[in-house]
Amino acid sequence: MIGIEGKVIAVTGASSGIGEATARLLVQRGARVLVGARRTERLAALVEELRGVGTIEACALDVTKRDSMQRFVELARSKFGRLDVLVSNAGVMPLSPFAAGRIDEWDQTLDVNVRGVLHGIHSALPVMLAQGGGQFVNLSSTASHNVWPGCGVYCASKYAVNAISEALRQEHDNIRVTLVSPGVTDSELAESTQEAGSRAFLTDFRKVSIPAIAIAEAVAFAVAQPSNVDVSELIVRPTASAA
Repeated sequence: MIGIEGKVIAVTGASSGIGEATARLLVQRGARVLVGARRTERLAALVEELRGVGTIEACALDVTKRDSMQRFVELARSKFGRLDVLVSNAGVMPLSPFAAGRIDEWDQTLDVNVRGVLHGIHSALPVMLAQGGGQFVNLSSTASHNVWPGCGVYCASKYAVNAISEALRQEHDNIRVTLVSPGVTDSELAESTQEAGSRAFLTDFRKVSIPAIAIAEAVAFAVAQPSNVDVSELIVRPTASAA
């Protein structure tokens, strides 16, 4: 399939930020979109807004739960007959130095940012292989190319997404895998950081940012390519950003 129109695309973490902007743009460009997130009231508002624009459905989703992800993928297939693209966008960023010992936050970061991507692959890959092709778009970060003090676990989670994506790409010649690595982007991601020193770091770090639609456009570009073209990685950051 060439372009976006008519493709069935499922987007995780679609209740705000990059996920919401991506879902909105893809619906506007003619995709049939399934959005998932834990905050179902926000999904309902998004569906209500876009129903008159194009085809969109919503599903409660917790990417850390395998059965929840399985239901999400199965709903896409039952509603639309197939699944062409899975956009794994759900993520958290509770930063802190290791000495703070916030181990529950480390677990949350790995559960959402790494296991969430793996659960998506586990659920969607058999569907895509059975239909003869498909595409995974995994949201990483410029934090997968850099490391800063206080960001060790978050950076590690995004390095892991890069490794998972590249291995998946090499394992299949009919499955496209795109890694999108945003720099500082307007979103609610930073709100998950509670440790005081890290919050101060983020306030300074996030003085320069780009809107979520910039990342949505990158996702749309990769999805719109013909099936024999795999845009393997896109790094999208503010022009004035040092990292």
